[in-house]
Amino acid sequence: MNKQEFIAAVAEKVGFSQVETAKVVNAVLDVIQEQMKAGDKIVLTGFGQFEAKVRAARTGINPATGASIKIAACKVPSFKAGKGLKDAVNA
Repeated sequence: MNKQEFIAAVAEKVGFSQVETAKVVNAVLDVIQEQMKAGDKIVLTGFGQFEAKVRAARTGINPATGASIKIAACKVPSFKAGKGLKDAVNA
């Protein structure tokens, strides 16, 4: 399912137009992205939690040349599924 199919499914479920639903879905995704960028954790009880974790700097190997390279520290997005989501998927 891609984003447009997701928007259509949500619009059908709640009875809104796809244009209205797209605005809401995009707003939700924007808020999650902004909060993760700010370093905050977003907890949606029963669904899961989103957060940005820091990946430490490390030394890697260039597979083409075999040379050692330094990989800078960075933030990576992380999602941890909640119990409700896990139970729904396994039902």
